[in-house]
Amino acid sequence: MKEDLKRIEVLLVEDDPQDVEITKELMELSKVRLNVNVVGNGAEALSYLRKENEFANSMRPDLILLDLNMPKMNGREFLHEIKKDDSLCMIPVVILTTSKADEDIVKTYKLGASCYVTKPVGLDQFQKVVQAVDNFWFTVVKYPPKS
Repeated sequence: MKEDLKRIEVLLVEDDPQDVEITKELMELSKVRLNVNVVGNGAEALSYLRKENEFANSMRPDLILLDLNMPKMNGREFLHEIKKDDSLCMIPVVILTTSKADEDIVKTYKLGASCYVTKPVGLDQFQKVVQAVDNFWFTVVKYPPKS
């Protein structure tokens, strides 16, 4: 049974429908109460965070799970934008991507990523990665108050 605590708001920024479904299904197994919202690229994610257009009633996320390679605005561009915005820069961002490139790892940490996780190919390994994210980010970490 999930703890009767405050629900943790998660924004999943991912353009691959299969990865979205798998991630959401695995997060439903979490020991804590999660509310997962999904957008397909960095531009939509910025609109979500700024409560623009169809996202006027969006909830500020406690954590962002961010893919790097997306259309319109990629994860690096999005990360750069939110980390220079005083009202958004405190939201932890976990990079969850297939890229293993050292350049991506270094660049995203320099841009302010909280951590970098490479998505494995197999479902069993992907489940272990999502469970590790869940165990650490949703049960151990303390989040800053929402402004």
